Amino acid sequence: MKEENVLVTGGAGFIGSALVRELLKRNANVIVYDNFLYGDHSNLRGIENRIQMVNGDVLSWKLYHTIKKYKVKYVFHLAAEPYIPRCYDNPEKFFDVNVKGTINTLMACKTLDVNLVVHFSSSEVYGTAQYVPMDEKHPTLPLSTYAVSKLAADRICFVFSREHNIPVVIVRPFNCYGPRETQPYVIPEIITQLSRGNTLKLGNIEAKRDFTYVEDIARGAVSVMKSDIQSGEVVNLGSNKAYSIKKLAHLVGEIMDHDDIEIEIEESRLRPLDVDILQCDYSKAKKYLSWEPEVSIEEGLKNTVKWYVENGNRWSWERWL
Repeated sequence: MKEENVLVTGGAGFIGSALVRELLKRNANVIVYDNFLYGDHSNLRGIENRIQMVNGDVLSWKLYHTIKKYKVKYVFHLAAEPYIPRCYDNPEKFFDVNVKGTINTLMACKTLDVNLVVHFSSSEVYGTAQYVPMDEKHPTLPLSTYAVSKLAADRICFVFSREHNIPVVIVRPFNCYGPRETQPYVIPEIITQLSRGNTLKLGNIEAKRDFTYVEDIARGAVSVMKSDIQSGEVVNLGSNKAYSIKKLAHLVGEIMDHDDIEIEIEESRLRPLDVDILQCDYSKAKKYLSWEPEVSIEEGLKNTVKWYVENGNRWSWERWL
């Protein structure tokens, strides 16, 4: 990636900003393309002078002009409507951004001869595990509008790789977590609540998820660039370890020096349809990317709590509250 011009849609977001830092480690020339609706300038603090930043939407022709202006050769597509609870109230927006935005990105890349697109999907497209660990051949049975929109975008990537000869690889992260979270997902929610006391209000605490540290995900995605994975293919990125939300809450509690925590189930936090378990089989990533997760759940949670405390006990998403 040295001296290559790389564009990251959603580069000011949670995973996007970690990916930008990973690319800078490889001495890439990075262009961040973000509308800053969920992404935040603070996520790029300390690296602003090493990147180009463009305020733009993936549904806009500005994306085409940005790729052309900077002679971009590689694109990481992360821009999305990402927060599942929000999809119930505004399903159309999720399809506009996640599906139409992906089409616009792919067609811009086709027109301007981009060498490779890495499209970020989600483990949510699988739905509840039919078997564990879950490989790329696992059935796709999405249980939310968000997950359906991401699966539609995945299929578009596959079909466009054939119909339009667009080089694109799909990565499916499993429940990414870490510093700079831009949405009130379960880990930042637990940390926030425990910073105010030892009582937690949560939803389905028996659900199990494969929590994977954000820097591991970023490293895996960049590794796609030098791999032999064929265009249109999918690769999972996860840890092959599943933790219940209840177990997770107690792990965070220990890190934040709570000898005991109380958990209350709040009905409003329960989803109409929920995924019971997600657990990743990352054998394909290990084979083709020489990738394995390196950060344990304990280390990752400690890093996340440390970042939260050092940044004023506040996440960027709290600006909406």
